[in-house]
Amino acid sequence: MESRYRSYRRVCDLPELVGQEVTLRGWIADRTDKGRLQFLRFRDGSGFCQLVVFQPEVPPEVFAAAEKVTQESSVIVQGIVRQDARAPGGYEVQVRQLQILQLAHGYPITPKEHGVEFLLEHRHLWLRSARQHAIMRVRAAVIRAICDFLDANGFVRIDAPILTAAACEGTTTLFELDYFDLGKAYLSQSGQLYAEAAAMAHGRVYTLGPTFRAERSKTRRHLTEFWMVEPEAAFFDLEDDMDLAEDLVEYIVQYVLRHCEQELRALGRDLSKLEKVRRPFYRMSYTEAVELIQRKGVKLHRKLPDGSEELVDFPWGEDFGAPQEDAIMEEFDKPCIIHRYPAAVKAFYMKRDPENPDLVLAMDMLAPEGGGEIIGGSQREDDYDTLLQRIREQGLPEEAFQWYLDLRRFGSVPHSGFGLGIERTVKWITGAHHIREVIPFPRMLYRIVP
Repeated sequence: MESRYRSYRRVCDLPELVGQEVTLRGWIADRTDKGRLQFLRFRDGSGFCQLVVFQPEVPPEVFAAAEKVTQESSVIVQGIVRQDARAPGGYEVQVRQLQILQLAHGYPITPKEHGVEFLLEHRHLWLRSARQHAIMRVRAAVIRAICDFLDANGFVRIDAPILTAAACEGTTTLFELDYFDLGKAYLSQSGQLYAEAAAMAHGRVYTLGPTFRAERSKTRRHLTEFWMVEPEAAFFDLEDDMDLAEDLVEYIVQYVLRHCEQELRALGRDLSKLEKVRRPFYRMSYTEAVELIQRKGVKLHRKLPDGSEELVDFPWGEDFGAPQEDAIMEEFDKPCIIHRYPAAVKAFYMKRDPENPDLVLAMDMLAPEGGGEIIGGSQREDDYDTLLQRIREQGLPEEAFQWYLDLRRFGSVPHSGFGLGIERTVKWITGAHHIREVIPFPRMLYRIVP
């Protein structure tokens, strides 16, 4: 569809405007003074380009404006578009007119190196940098790809509530608040339970939104508030669930490669590694993964009663942490799905493996290159009595789950789903070191501003 705003040309339009005069509106990212030549790096949200101001070719007041304009000043410029491989973005504008809308003074994030804490305190401004700009564009493409894929495959988007009456992923990481006169409520850990209800109405659904975990963790893979997409499908078993996860992740990565090549290159990403993300992915059982970890000699940190820690061989029955995930993925150049986990380390709603009741029909997808777990899912328990027993075993409040149990009383069917973490996926695709870089305003253990 042709835009109604074509008179507002943007940097992203420049490839089709070579040789033409344009008017651009945006900000000055930085300036280089070469005497009679002023080079201004310009951004407008859609991309970066170079403005060239040559003293003999412009009125004195225009050159004076180019000499005094400062970092992050807002401007309107007119000029002729030229293609130049040496320029940022491959294009430059030979300036004819330059109007300063607001002259910025004392912009805190100068071109020099800054510490992470300083940058986080100025996150509202750090977002303007070229690196952060590229990451956010990739993030937007990831979310767009997810919705395109699921919509095209018959999934209906359902918006789950943020405020909930009970835990979904265990009670130790709940954010609690008072809900008027009704007692305690909690910030959602997942939209999954509500997606299950909606799947019984629509067959295939997905939720997409923020989720919250009150986890006292400071690793580079953890956030207090993060976004998840959670597909849920009636009549899907574990194999269907794993196939859907593979299809979705392949689509996301290939979509980003097609639509964000420039951003990925600006981030220094090795595109050849992402090009390998094609089905089929690797798969192994939890037991096979433990055997691999043990062969590689990766130890487990175990806490002792006195608070100290000891290193022990990784035992069957423990959940994987980052060291174990990294050890597994050293063997693979594209994602790997680990399936059939011990029931003791997984959630109450996961269906037991009929061939081994010590296991659940669960699966996690691990990404290569230090990406870690990006998907966690399972076939859900569809038997009323078994699910009620699980709720009681874990000491969960039965009254809060009556509506969830109703799904097993009225037309219960096998069904499965998973959650894909948006930030972990973007972190892997972009090659970002820390997850705080891939969400606009990160919320962490000691960070809630800005």
